[in-house]
Amino acid sequence: MDINDIVVYIFLSAAISLLISFPVINFLYKFKLVRLIDKDFASIIESRRLKLGTPIMGGLMVVIAVLLTNLFFNLNGTTKMPLLVFAISALLGAFDDVLNIYGRERPVRSIGRTFRLALVHKSFIMRIFYVVTLPWAAFKWLFYLLGSNPGKGIQAHEKIIVQALAGALVAWWIYKGTGWINPTEIWIPWLGGIELGIFIIPFIILVVVGMSNAVNITDGMDGLAAGLLVAAFFGFLVVAYIEGDTPIALLCATVLGGLLIYLYFNIPPARFQMGDVGSLALGTLLAAISFALNRSLLLPVFGFFFVIEIISTVVQGIARRLLGRRLLKMAPFHHHLEMLGWPEYKVVMRFWILSPLFVIIGIWLSQF
Repeated sequence: MDINDIVVYIFLSAAISLLISFPVINFLYKFKLVRLIDKDFASIIESRRLKLGTPIMGGLMVVIAVLLTNLFFNLNGTTKMPLLVFAISALLGAFDDVLNIYGRERPVRSIGRTFRLALVHKSFIMRIFYVVTLPWAAFKWLFYLLGSNPGKGIQAHEKIIVQALAGALVAWWIYKGTGWINPTEIWIPWLGGIELGIFIIPFIILVVVGMSNAVNITDGMDGLAAGLLVAAFFGFLVVAYIEGDTPIALLCATVLGGLLIYLYFNIPPARFQMGDVGSLALGTLLAAISFALNRSLLLPVFGFFFVIEIISTVVQGIARRLLGRRLLKMAPFHHHLEMLGWPEYKVVMRFWILSPLFVIIGIWLSQF
């Protein structure tokens, strides 16, 4: 693999991203796909009011640039599945972004209320309906306990189904579709490959769903998620280069090119924000690439802050719902720091500074 090819792909994707940036901005303003007042945070963190009216689907420029570059120049057996789940997750995110603006509130009914309705509803047919749908109500309520707040967009329990489908596609690709020598092994530093057998499938689904949501949760400050994604994809680009995996290295290069142009517009004050269309897609792609390289355990290293963010959110949600108190001032973790008095730019800059250190550690670990 020639490093010049990597540079060409970075610049090609960056050029496409730059060319479509202003049309994307105009499109978002024309259809009023902009941030509305944030009821949860604006009253607590006054600076968030400044984000009112900012377009929220800026990740489109990265998604389009990555898809176009790879469909025309880097579409092969190695990249087809990562690009497919990338596109599926982007569609899910775009739908969610639109619903968050034009949709209507959909409150979640508790399990207890559903059970009571099954007992006392005057209609026999409805009582049967509530009994039959009780498992679905419990499934929805589980995500509420984990910290999901019902809103206008796609609910957490609905997202998880589509994300699990994307994860299942990656699992099938790894387990059946690649022809690799040891598709059911998971790499562990210093120990080599550890056989998981059929359990590789739920493991892959869990990782894909987790990373997709982790990046989505981290996208809460100007430049935060994009800067951390640049570091993570660069780490996997280096690993792919070392391993001689040209298609994945070039795929990472196209993501870097798109993200760098996006980041140019996303630094404070942001011209647009990534939105679910970008964060869900890029989180899914990051996980898929880690499995393509058989380096999935590098995700918590390259994406260290993504993992911290989603853990903080889940722990906070469980503590609030079950214990009746908060462990953090606010979740995810970057808002906790903000509540402690750190201005937004300081949180972002410090995460940016620390993330390359974790990338260096990850690249080092990848060689064992």
